[in-house]
This record gives sequence, C-alpha cells and structure tokens, in this order.
Amino acid sequence: MTRGEDVLLAVDVGNSNTVLGLWRGDALERHWRLTTRRDSTSDEVALSVRGLLGDGAAGEGASAARVIFGREPLFIEPGVRTGMPILYEVPQEVGADRIVNAVAAFEAVGGPCIVVDFGTATTFDVVTAKGEYAGGVIVPGIAISAEALFEKAARLWRVEIRRPDRVVGKTTAGSVQSGLYFGYLALVDGMIDRIAAEIGGSPRVIATGGLAELFGGGSEKIEQIDPLLTLKGLRLIDERNRGG
Repeated sequence: MTRGEDVLLAVDVGNSNTVLGLWRGDALERHWRLTTRRDSTSDEVALSVRGLLGDGAAGEGASAARVIFGREPLFIEPGVRTGMPILYEVPQEVGADRIVNAVAAFEAVGGPCIVVDFGTATTFDVVTAKGEYAGGVIVPGIAISAEALFEKAARLWRVEIRRPDRVVGKTTAGSVQSGLYFGYLALVDGMIDRIAAEIGGSPRVIATGGLAELFGGGSEKIEQIDPLLTLKGLRLIDERNRGG
C-alpha cells in the first residue's frame, strides 16, 4: 500500500489476480482486477499502474512505488499493526490476505465470523467474538478442482463453471456442471457448519474473492458478499499504522 496526502492505493497481489483500489479518504473511487504475471519486471508493473491511474493520479501511490514515486509502500507483514491478535501456533504462517480479510470482516459484521475467500484456493478464516484470528481451513479452489478432473478424465470435456438450472444433469456437460457447482457448494456449506459446531455460537459468514458472487448467491450459509473486502481491510490497516 502506498499513500499520498489524502489518497491511498491498496494492492492485493494474489496467485491468479491482482486487485488494486484507489481510496480517497473513506471512499473507494476506483478499483481494477488484473491477471497476476509473475515474470513482470518492476518497470512493466509501474507502466501498467501509471496507465490505470492516469496522469492526474500518477503521484498518488502504487505497488511499484519505488519506481514510480521513490517511496516505500507498507507491506502487510510481521510487525505491522493490524489490531487483531493471531492465535495460530506459528503466526508468521498465516497469509497476509487472510489476516486482512479477517480485519475487514470483523469491522463489518463483528464476531464471531467466518470469511470464505474464493480464490486460487478457497480459504475459511475464523474470527472470535473478541476479534482474534482463530485459524482456518484451506481447500483447493474450484478452478483447480475442475482442471484436475478434466486432465485425469479423458472422456470429460471442459465446461463453464456456472450454476446449472437443475441438480440432476441430462447431458454429460450438464452433469459435470452440476457436480462442479452444487458439489463445491455442498463442500462450502458443509465446512461452514463444521466450523460453527466447533467454535460454538452463530458466526456471521461473509464471502469475498473472484467467485464470491457465483457461489455466495447459492449458499444457504453465506449471508453477505463483498468482493472488495480485502481492499477495505488494507485501508483499515493503513489507518492503524498511521495512527489515524
């Protein structure tokens, strides 16, 4: 994250996608979702970000801050003030995005709560009633699961991952789509039930990530969908480290 006088550029670099958000005060003015390219140089990233921000915002901040602005961004790493105790046995093992999501979710809905992040992996992150990061679950994402099926089953072909009209498929493509969508949805809802039974109480459940709207809309357990949750968490943590 990099901040100008009143503007913050928050950047969430994921395995598959990079999401950028331009905050002016408490307002998210613009946001973008890009494909993460691991072989891009800092100069290439800087040019891309300049193009997105435009000339008027070019001095406001970016992940390539050293190249564009000559200033260091704030990274979410050990030592950064998040305002959330981490109960993991080895706190350093928790992905930064998971902590950021937990911070944003607790701010939005309180605790206890569960964050389901539909990314390359699907993660379930648990926050206690006291606002502590309790731990979570990691499962293969739906795209990874689908790709494994198509690679190993020679007679099954690739289909679009979407919600089919019925559970019982009448064609091979329909059967595969049903298994991918409703089968994965059953995994998600079943995992939420197991987490809730283990921690007790009635945790609020919020979903984020690229496929949050697709699966969140069909879930019986997910009550709120916020694809921009991570960007909101980054802004909160930036404020806590500025003492604002």
